[in-house]
Amino acid sequence: MNYYVYILTNKGRRVLYTGVTNNIIRRVYEHKQKLVDGFTKKV
Repeated sequence: MNYYVYILTNKGRRVLYTGVTNNIIRRVYEHKQKLVDGFTKKV
């Protein structure tokens, strides 16, 4: 099984988010759609 380490930033490029996943396409989609509670969720 393959794993990916990824780095994302916000629009203002003030925050870097790093993560690990085995499905990079699904995980980027989850971040963009704000589907998973946690660091990237707006309050």
